[in-house]
Amino acid sequence: MRYRLAEESLVPPAFDVSVPHPARIWNYWLGGKDHFAADRAAGQAATDALPLMPVTARVSRRFARAAVHELAGAGIHQFLDIGMGLPAGDDSTHEVVQRVAPDARVVYVDNDPVAVSHGRALLVKGGIGMTDCLDVDVRDTEEILDGAARALDFGRPVAVVLSAILDLIPDADDPWAIVARLRDALAPGSYLLVTHLASDVEAEAVATMADGYRERTAVPITPRSRRQVVRFFDGTALVGPGVVPATGWYGPDDSVDALPAYFGLGVK
Repeated sequence: MRYRLAEESLVPPAFDVSVPHPARIWNYWLGGKDHFAADRAAGQAATDALPLMPVTARVSRRFARAAVHELAGAGIHQFLDIGMGLPAGDDSTHEVVQRVAPDARVVYVDNDPVAVSHGRALLVKGGIGMTDCLDVDVRDTEEILDGAARALDFGRPVAVVLSAILDLIPDADDPWAIVARLRDALAPGSYLLVTHLASDVEAEAVATMADGYRERTAVPITPRSRRQVVRFFDGTALVGPGVVPATGWYGPDDSVDALPAYFGLGVK
C-alpha cells in the first residue's frame, strides 16, 4: 500500500538560501549536493575548527543506517525518523529498511524546507511500503505523534531515530523531556536510536567548532558529555556496548578513532 500526502502539501516551500541550516550543512559534510553557498561556508568553517567533523557525520549516518537495517531484519517494521536531513546517496531510512521488509512503514520529520521537499518527493516516487513526511519541529512532540499516527500504529513497536538532531536542541528547551514524551508514547519492544556530538572527546576542538557554528547559523549546536547522552535512554535498556563512541560499536579502526560523538540504541 502506498501512502501519499494531499497534493497541495507537495508544493516546495520558500526558503532563504543565505541562511545556513543544519540539514544542508550536514549534507555538505556527507559529500551530498543539496546545499548552498552559505551552508558550505558554515560547514567548512566548522571543519577547519574540527577536521574530524565530516568523518563524524559519515560514521553517524553509517551507525544509524546499520541499526535500522538490523532492526528491520529483527521484525521492527515501523520507523519514526526525526530530523531526517537530506539524502547523500542511496541510504534514506525507507530505502534501507524496505530492502529488508518491503512492507515497512516510515515517517520522516524535519523542519528544513529543502529536506521536507525532498521527503515529499520520495512519497511520490515511493516504494512498496508506506511513507509519510511531516514538516514539524522536533520540540512539537504532540504534533509529531499525532501526524505519525496516520501511518504508524503506536500500539505496536516503533523504532525512533534521533540521529544528529538532539545536539541542535539547547538545554533551555529540555531535550530530555522531549525524548521522554516520545518514549512514553511507544509500545514495549520499541527502540530509541541516538547519535550525538560529544563535548568530552576532543573537547577543545569541539568547543571551538561549536562556538563558531553558533555565530554562523540560526540554529546553535550543543555538544554533550556521555553522562548527558545516557540520560536520553532513561526508561530503556541499552543494547550492545551501550552509549559509546564509534570504536565501541565498530572496534578499533583508524577511520573512526577518537571521533567526538556518542552512539546508542535502547529498547523499551
